[in-house]
Amino acid sequence: MVIVTQLPFVATLVISFMQWNALAPQNRRFTGLTNYQTVISDPMLRSSVLTTIALTATVVVVSLVLGLGLALLLDRRFRGRGIVRTLLITPFLIVPVASALLWKHALYNASYGVINGVLSWLWSLFGSHHAPQPDWISHTPLMAVEISLVWQWTPFMMLILLAGLQSRQLDAVEAATVDGAGSWQIFRYLTLPHLRRYLELAALLGSVYVVQNFDAVFTITSGGLGTANLPYSIYQTFYQAHDYGQASAEGVVVVIGSIIVATFALRTVSSLLSQEASR
Repeated sequence: MVIVTQLPFVATLVISFMQWNALAPQNRRFTGLTNYQTVISDPMLRSSVLTTIALTATVVVVSLVLGLGLALLLDRRFRGRGIVRTLLITPFLIVPVASALLWKHALYNASYGVINGVLSWLWSLFGSHHAPQPDWISHTPLMAVEISLVWQWTPFMMLILLAGLQSRQLDAVEAATVDGAGSWQIFRYLTLPHLRRYLELAALLGSVYVVQNFDAVFTITSGGLGTANLPYSIYQTFYQAHDYGQASAEGVVVVIGSIIVATFALRTVSSLLSQEASR
């Protein structure tokens, strides 16, 4: 484990304190915190940090709300529930690059995409042949990336929250129903407090994964139009500018942020496990 995980990180940490550009290998030297100062002071990198925060927060919150709604629906018994559950889980099982390509070409494309095709069909119902045909990726680039990620991560949130719903004690729910409590009151005072830990866990785990997302940004917008997040900026610095020192510093910043979020996630998991063990 040390060889596979820790030594590469230590090497990255050492390189992050160096000026090391493959285009000028003779100028390689130790520069201290210069690369980290650049991460903080560079306007493009600051923009990528803000984009990463906005992208992660939007995707996690929207996925969490939609996942909660779907989990509440799947917690009920109805015919074909197993098939519906399988279909809803499917987006999470698709390879991220394939998912991004699906949204870019099959849905967003201005010429043959499904979204503009539906708009043309709706307008034709009213006798109009001049339906709006926007280029979704050009007009709303960040939203285009966010929607594709929400579609992919909502099933993940749904699974965690559905597990939380199915672990609750039904005696209290039945007692509340007998006492005349309505559906909203049961949700507000019984279901939501029980799901608090699961909501925290889903949000934290989703943040850990979404903050590192590269596939959707690279595939749908190629980091253009203000959609470049930190992982894409690292890619540009390393593979296009060949600045290994700067890219390593950016990577260390992402790792530190991920570790902070993961620490809270692990604490939440430990809390859930201790609660289950005490029952």
